[in-house]
Amino acid sequence: MRRTCRPSGFIANVMKQVPPSGIRRYFDLASEIDDAISLGVGEPDFVTPWHIREACIHSLECGETSYTSNYGLLELREEISGSFSGKYNVSYNPDSEILVTSGVSEALDVAIRAITNPGDEIIIPQPSYVAYVPSVMFAGGVPVPVITGIENNFRLLPEDLEAVITDKTKALILNYPNNPTGATMGRKDLEGIADVVAEHDIMVISDEVYDCLTYNGNHTCFSSLEGMRDRTILLNGFSKAYAMTGFRLAFAMASKEIIASMMLIHQYCMLCAPIIAQIGAIEALRNGSYEMERMVRDYDRRRHLIVSGLNKIGLDCFEPKGAFYAFPSVQNTGLSSAEFAERLLFEQKVVTIPGNVFGKAGEGFLRCSYATSKEEIEEALDRIGAFVDGL
Repeated sequence: MRRTCRPSGFIANVMKQVPPSGIRRYFDLASEIDDAISLGVGEPDFVTPWHIREACIHSLECGETSYTSNYGLLELREEISGSFSGKYNVSYNPDSEILVTSGVSEALDVAIRAITNPGDEIIIPQPSYVAYVPSVMFAGGVPVPVITGIENNFRLLPEDLEAVITDKTKALILNYPNNPTGATMGRKDLEGIADVVAEHDIMVISDEVYDCLTYNGNHTCFSSLEGMRDRTILLNGFSKAYAMTGFRLAFAMASKEIIASMMLIHQYCMLCAPIIAQIGAIEALRNGSYEMERMVRDYDRRRHLIVSGLNKIGLDCFEPKGAFYAFPSVQNTGLSSAEFAERLLFEQKVVTIPGNVFGKAGEGFLRCSYATSKEEIEEALDRIGAFVDGL
C-alpha cells in the first residue's frame, strides 16, 4: 500500500524560517484598493529613456536574440569598467573581473553563495533591504544584525561593527546610499569601516545600486578605498539610475577568483542575462548621463517636498542624502509601524512600508518612496496629515 504524499514534508527547513517579503505584501494589498497612492515600492515612475528603448528595438530588428557569454557581453563589460575607472578611479578587468547578472538581487545571491560556508556569519547593518537576511539564510549562513540609529543618521559606526565580529564572521554587507533610510556615508566614515574590515580579515559585499542618487557631495565607492579592492564584491545595476527596473540587469565586480566562483553559480542557475537588456545598458552607459541627471534633479526636488511635508505633519524625518526614500518616525503617534501603515492604507489609501520589515531597528519608522510624481506626493501628504490629525 502506498503512503499518502505530504508535499509540505519535502520543503527544506530553511523555507519555514523565511517570511514573504513585507514590501510585496503591501504592494499586493494596494492593488486591491481603488485610488490608492503608492509610496511603497522603490521603482522610478519615469519610463526608460527613449534612446535606450530604441537601441533595444533596433537590436530586435537586427535579430540579436541569442545567448551571450556567461559573463555578459564583452562590449558591456568594457563600458562598465571604463565607467567606474572614470568615476571612482578603481579598475576592473572586463575579461575576468566583471559579471553581468539579472538584477542586483541575483548578483547579491550569487555573491553570498560564492563565499559562504554553512555557519559563516554575515553582518548586516539594519534597517536593511529585505533581501539581505533571507539571501544569507538560503546560503546556509547566519545573518548577524548590527543596529544603526537615527542619532547617527543611520550610519554604521566602526565601534558598532567591531562589537559584533566573531571568529565566525565571513563578510559585511554594506548598502549606501541606503534602502530604506536614504542614509549615506562619506569617505571618512567608510575609511573607518575599512580599517575594521582589514584588521579582522573579512570580505565586504557593497551594494551601491543607488550611487548615482547622491544629493549632497560625491558618492564614495567602497572598493576605491586603500586596500579594499580585492576585499570587496561591488554590486551595481541599471534599475534606479536609468529607470530600467523591468530590464533586470546589473553587475558584480571583484577579484578574478571571486568572480569566477560567482560565475559558476550564475552559469548553472541563470546562464546569462538577456541580450536585449545588455544592449540597452550599453546605450545607457554611453549616452544616458543627460537623462539620468535630469531624473536625479527631479528626485531631489521631490526629496525636499516630502521631507518638509512629513515634518510639518509632525512625523519627524531626518534628511535623506541618497536613494529615493524618506524614513519618518511614527513613534509619537503611539502606533507601531505596522499599525500605522495598515491603518493609513485602509483609512486614507496611502501605501507606505512599515519600518519593522527592514529589521527590528526599523520599528517606529515608515519607508516612504518619493519615486512618484510631485502631484501624488502632495496628495499623499494631505492624506497622511488627515490621518495623523484624526488619531
